[in-house]
Amino acid sequence: MRVLVIGSGAREHALLLALSRDPQVTGLAIAPGNAGTGRLAEQHDVDITSGADVVALAREVGADLVVIGPEVPLVLGVADAVRAAGIACFGPSKDAARIEGSKAFAKEVMAAAGVRTASSEIVDNPAHLDAALGRFGPPAGDRAWVVKDDALAAGKGVVVTPDRDVARAHGASLLESGHPVLLESFLDGPEVSLFCVVDGETVVPLLPAQDFKRVGDGDAGPNTGGMGAYAPLPWLSADVCRDIVSGIVEPVAAEMVRRGCPFSGLLYVGLAITAKGPAVVEFNCRFGDPETQAVLALLESPLGQLLHAASTGALAGFGELRWKDGAAVTVVLAAENYPGRPRVGDVITGSEADGVLHAGTARRDDGAIVSSGGRVLSVVGTGADLTGARAAAYRILDSIRLPGSHFRTDIGLLAQEGKIHV
Repeated sequence: MRVLVIGSGAREHALLLALSRDPQVTGLAIAPGNAGTGRLAEQHDVDITSGADVVALAREVGADLVVIGPEVPLVLGVADAVRAAGIACFGPSKDAARIEGSKAFAKEVMAAAGVRTASSEIVDNPAHLDAALGRFGPPAGDRAWVVKDDALAAGKGVVVTPDRDVARAHGASLLESGHPVLLESFLDGPEVSLFCVVDGETVVPLLPAQDFKRVGDGDAGPNTGGMGAYAPLPWLSADVCRDIVSGIVEPVAAEMVRRGCPFSGLLYVGLAITAKGPAVVEFNCRFGDPETQAVLALLESPLGQLLHAASTGALAGFGELRWKDGAAVTVVLAAENYPGRPRVGDVITGSEADGVLHAGTARRDDGAIVSSGGRVLSVVGTGADLTGARAAAYRILDSIRLPGSHFRTDIGLLAQEGKIHV
């Protein structure tokens, strides 16, 4: 089986690494890739938002399966074009990808499925923003205002703040850009990311993970695309995970089928484990970054066969997934000034060590690896437990040099210390 992966981040690097361990995967290609993925796969330059271009490349490389990593091509319908060409594709249709592409659509689906989530309101007129803010946030009994971009925002379109002026400024800037604003009630409790491979009403869950969105230690600073993650979660019981699948993911998958837009691909549910039980923060239509890097580091089942089964209607017969014992921790090394405009073009040393996955990197003509984006590398450590996995990840980070770079030092620390409670 030859597999073409679409994307260029650490998530796609992690997918390639896991696919390379599948004995039935005989060849790998990636488009466009980065400075690290060339060690695992043929690299090709393609417009990943063009269905026609992706189909042409899939035919050129003889792909038996196309795996689409990022959300943008999925929301634009690239998976539809690949399937229409008769090539198996792991990734939802344009209609199904609205579960991430439109938060308003996701809320409609959850309401119809009877799934618990934050109460919300869409604001599409600046004149209505102040009144809507008055119905949410601290005056309404919440700890904070939650203000979101209704469309895709690469993980950075959300502001959670106790400061009304900050909340209003974010909402106003979104509306000025022509983006509707979603206001939500605040969900209190530890957050969980659960990936599920889905085909219609068949749901196969992966290990739960927790990611870290804020840029600084102790959850300080602005939101980012994600600064680290760990899996599994020692504080979350298997019973709660089963309840999330049966009470949230399966009803949503069934509702998508009922609406005529069945989901086929990776359905990512972000949750808060509140005092009243799990509640949905968001759904995504693809593998999440940086959780993928930690979760796939522990997967023993053959990933290529799993994704191919989901893409060809055979997921129900795949069987239970197998996992390595222990834990995995991902720490993101970011460029100077990220999540603002990052400094790029600096030479990176130590980036080709085991456990290092590339994202914002490029290779110069002289062979040097340089930074080319905000989140530059993901460093993955594994161990018998979180203590060992964290130590392994930070040991690798100590050997990497990138001028001005920064990373969080507390990924998984509270869980390691037993300070997270449901």
